Amino acid sequence: MDTSCDIGLIGLAVMGQNLVLNMDDHGYQVAVFNRTTSKMKEFIAGPAQGKKIIGAESLQELVSLLKHPRRVMLMVKAGTAVDEYIDALLPLLEPGDIIIDGGNSNYLDPTRRTGYLEQKGFLFVGTGVSGGEEGARNGPSIMPGGSPAAWPFIKDIFQSISAKDEDGSPCCDWVGENGAGHFVKMVHNGIEYGDMQLIAEAYHIMKSAVGLSCDQMSDYFEQWNKGKLDSYLIEITRDILRFKDADGTPLVEKILDTAGQKGTGRWTVDAALEMGIPLTLVAEAVLARSLSAIKDERVQAAGILGESINRYEGDTAEFVEKIRQGLYGAKITSYAQGYMLLRAAAKEYNWNLNYGGIALMWRGGCIIRSVFLGKIKNAFDHDPALVNLLLDPYFKSEIQDSLKAWRNVVSQAVSLGIPIPALSSALAFYDGYRLGSLPANLIQAQRDFFGAHTYERTDAPRGQFFHTNWTGMGGNTTAGTYQA
Repeated sequence: MDTSCDIGLIGLAVMGQNLVLNMDDHGYQVAVFNRTTSKMKEFIAGPAQGKKIIGAESLQELVSLLKHPRRVMLMVKAGTAVDEYIDALLPLLEPGDIIIDGGNSNYLDPTRRTGYLEQKGFLFVGTGVSGGEEGARNGPSIMPGGSPAAWPFIKDIFQSISAKDEDGSPCCDWVGENGAGHFVKMVHNGIEYGDMQLIAEAYHIMKSAVGLSCDQMSDYFEQWNKGKLDSYLIEITRDILRFKDADGTPLVEKILDTAGQKGTGRWTVDAALEMGIPLTLVAEAVLARSLSAIKDERVQAAGILGESINRYEGDTAEFVEKIRQGLYGAKITSYAQGYMLLRAAAKEYNWNLNYGGIALMWRGGCIIRSVFLGKIKNAFDHDPALVNLLLDPYFKSEIQDSLKAWRNVVSQAVSLGIPIPALSSALAFYDGYRLGSLPANLIQAQRDFFGAHTYERTDAPRGQFFHTNWTGMGGNTTAGTYQA
């Protein structure tokens, strides 16, 4: 029996097929299996024709084709399908063999699976793979975590097929134990939600308030992509706005305004809420998609409440430049929030995350790839213990330079009747973060008044709690408190 294959891959949907072809390009022999055998045969006879890729008609055959230690990568639907394949593979494998989940799993699942497989003598890797169809084929961002002992056996394959930074560094490195890889991928996706919403809000202002055509907006995005906002998402927005339908009109204007989502943005917000991290921009981006989804109700409301957006009357070029600056300031804030969540997770799960290295992994191949990420890597290289990106000298200066324009755009959009939940929530977070005193003292007084939840005092040491009998009719019994 031929046991020359370097890795086996299960699941030949678009991502799986392209990863296999990518591996073959880099000299690795891959055995493939798909639940529907005909799909595997179509792949072997089609895109894989003439390559070293070997098709297997059963899991037993797939495993028999692999070198030791065997490496099997799952590219199947997240959830129960992954667990079912793991259970089916275990009787066919030997201790020390490696199972890799490359799907969009919730980070809690690889955390559970790592412990489960290690107890049985196997190794598990849960890896985020970002970049979509194109990235999988030509070089994705890969974020592996799980059993550290597995990394030496998959490192060469993963780093070979990954995207490369300008200096040739692979956009792939070991992230950490258990669910760390999928957690980092989840935060990437949450930031992606935020970036997309910010760009959509900039588009909305330019289209509805300024009155720019799609071609005019595309020209501005092209200019922006040559500066500090240089990124994949800005680049494709430029191209989307230029794309014409068969009748010569902009296709984007014919696309129904209901945005879908697969859940990773919500998972990011759920994790932030669980850890008490104010991930306000991503939360608003997720909720904005939910609002877009109730299209019929919005149309009904427009007829009852009135649908009107006032036109901006000032200088167009000047205002568009302010939009660019506001978008940039909000983007900095979004990434600052994302890194706050990464830091909280590292503390919660005892992960030793390389924050600059994460920025490098996102620097190429993935959806949020941008020049901007190089500045984040520089910030953490300069100060690995940096508490927040907003406190880095470079980002402090950049956001302060954009602040006046950002405030102007938010106030103009509000007065004109344009919803900007991401731009405005990012500004509110920045203003809250920079204030040493917030009105939460009143909230805590209210909580103590109606629920005896106690409070701390400014003239007493932290950790010392007090209760006041506000009405004269209460007692001295106090309730517990939740510290976010």
